[in-house]
Amino acid sequence: MLIRFKKETAESQIHHFKNRILSQGHECFYEPDALCLAIPTLRTTDLKLSQDEILMVESQSDPKDAYHLVSNQFRDPKTIDLGSGLTLGRDEFMIIAGPCSVETEEQMEAIAKAVVLSGQRFLRGGAYKPRTSPYSFQGLEELGLRLIREAADRHGLLVVSEIMDPRDLEQFYAYVDVIQIGTRNMMNYRLLKEVGKTKKPVLLKRGMSATLEEWLLGAEYIASEGNSNIILCERGIRSFDSSTRNVLDLACIPRLKQMTWLPVIIDPSHGTGYSSLVPSMAMASVAAGAGGLLIEVHPDPDKALSDGQQALTIPQYLDLVPKLKAIQEVLRLR
Repeated sequence: MLIRFKKETAESQIHHFKNRILSQGHECFYEPDALCLAIPTLRTTDLKLSQDEILMVESQSDPKDAYHLVSNQFRDPKTIDLGSGLTLGRDEFMIIAGPCSVETEEQMEAIAKAVVLSGQRFLRGGAYKPRTSPYSFQGLEELGLRLIREAADRHGLLVVSEIMDPRDLEQFYAYVDVIQIGTRNMMNYRLLKEVGKTKKPVLLKRGMSATLEEWLLGAEYIASEGNSNIILCERGIRSFDSSTRNVLDLACIPRLKQMTWLPVIIDPSHGTGYSSLVPSMAMASVAAGAGGLLIEVHPDPDKALSDGQQALTIPQYLDLVPKLKAIQEVLRLR
């Protein structure tokens, strides 16, 4: 259930009420900006309020969905703190660019220079790779994290990389600014809870067969551990149609804005699987209201150790970014 307090309610009164609920064995979460308290394990019919508490409460409600903390009913859209003075909110936009896998120092240096040239601040690259085949390239692991961190530091960029195992969190604290949870781990609840105990921003990709509610419940696992700096990333869902790698669900952008205060970005690289389709779907994502994009970029996609077919070359990436900015400008003028 959600309890919204009246504006004149003193913080000490809310704190006392929260402690009473906790003493009864219920988890509760307070959002001071919205004066809202979430008690996921209670319904309004089960809560007994004293006369003084009744006077404090403006409204009580039972969300129809199982997620509370990431619901629009819990709070208004919030700015996500990405570090280094960067934020992501409903009216902001980010592009995260880089290769599927970190391969060499030269590769990361070339891409980092392109990211800076495009006016962006986020460099992505996989060091630990969840591959379908055990014989595919699995990533450079800690060496990969070090290579991307060094390239980012040389150019004043922030690092985004995917974690697969809670035991690697110490490494990610040292090397990574935004921790990515990939599609295969969206329902790895142990990993979600451990990442939720950190202060690092989390980019949570949609599971390849997940509904929007299942995806938001994955975000709820993270938020329930204290970390609400969460970015949702749509990367396409699995379908019967093999003409593209996945089906990129752009309708999720406006629908999620009705369901959650979390920002939503789009990965058109995994969403299509073909570099020739990435520019069109990237532009469509911006037009649909995405808060950002995650785009795979490689100096020589034909020689990439993973997913080269969906990576843009550096010139293609640099050609695309001004078009994305132009669409943003048109939307701002509406």
